[in-house]
Amino acid sequence: MKKQVFAAALCAVLAGSIMGMNVSAEEPYTVGICQLVQHDALDAATQGFKDALVEKFGEDGVVFDEQNAQGDSNTCSTIVNSFVSNNVDLILANATPALQAAVAATDTIPILGTSVTEYGVALGLEDFDGTVGGNVSGTSDLAPLDDQAAMLQELFPDAEKVGLLYCSAEANSQYQVDTVKAALEGMGYTCTLYAFSDSNDLNAVVTTAASESDVLYVPTDNTAASNTEIINNVCLPAGVPIIAGEEGICAGCGVATLSISYYDLGVGTGDMAARILSGEEDISEMPIEYAPSFTKKYNAELCEELGVTVPDDYEAIAVADDAAEESTEAATEAVTE
Repeated sequence: MKKQVFAAALCAVLAGSIMGMNVSAEEPYTVGICQLVQHDALDAATQGFKDALVEKFGEDGVVFDEQNAQGDSNTCSTIVNSFVSNNVDLILANATPALQAAVAATDTIPILGTSVTEYGVALGLEDFDGTVGGNVSGTSDLAPLDDQAAMLQELFPDAEKVGLLYCSAEANSQYQVDTVKAALEGMGYTCTLYAFSDSNDLNAVVTTAASESDVLYVPTDNTAASNTEIINNVCLPAGVPIIAGEEGICAGCGVATLSISYYDLGVGTGDMAARILSGEEDISEMPIEYAPSFTKKYNAELCEELGVTVPDDYEAIAVADDAAEESTEAATEAVTE
């Protein structure tokens, strides 16, 4: 009788343990997403990130707390502090100010950045060797800046004055224009930096830049990306072409770019997150990852209006409706494969 009672008790304990394990295993991961602002590039990176995690864990295996700071770095801080209070399992910081806010908010919750150009510059790291360490890693949207300068020379060999237009509040934009300026000056161009502090003084700065330049260069810059209509409304009537740092800016106001796929960058970041959440890798040892490929693209409409002819190895940027359809198809494939 005692043996029967003991066996029954043991079975009950084991059953309870197994049930507890199932409940624990089925509990979804909670991921906080702080995106600086809404524009095509950052939107695509966020979507790719989410699709990669859903593909790994299933729709019921991960819950996203997705918030947009509407371009306000102070709002980024508010958002990530709420993630910390809610003890999320991982934070995605989409763009540099979001990353900076997340790093200031926690040194324990894993933080992955994306759409961040240069982590050493963004985080003020001296002698940055490619690995941030601690609770931070991520992906970079840095395109080969020397190659972007070479693109400008390829398309506009007879130009003399190049204006470099960027937001002074974005440290990574400063890094890009300084690098491209040095490369262009080495090619014989006269270069001038035109910095705007925010969207309020953008029109005035663009007007000055367009009047004093043969060609403009706009780096991967969140404020510029959110205000391409303002830039285009000045530069197109003035007949001044723009080489852009990424596809979204090029689609809005540029003639050509050497750009990455932000959706693919987001997928890569999601893959990193999956390895962290599943315990496969330690974030402190994960180096920053970069886009595997870059594509020469051009804005067919603006090239035609400005009389710019591009070589055959350039790919036309899809119009808005086609781009939306391709993004939807890519997202569907990523979830269903």
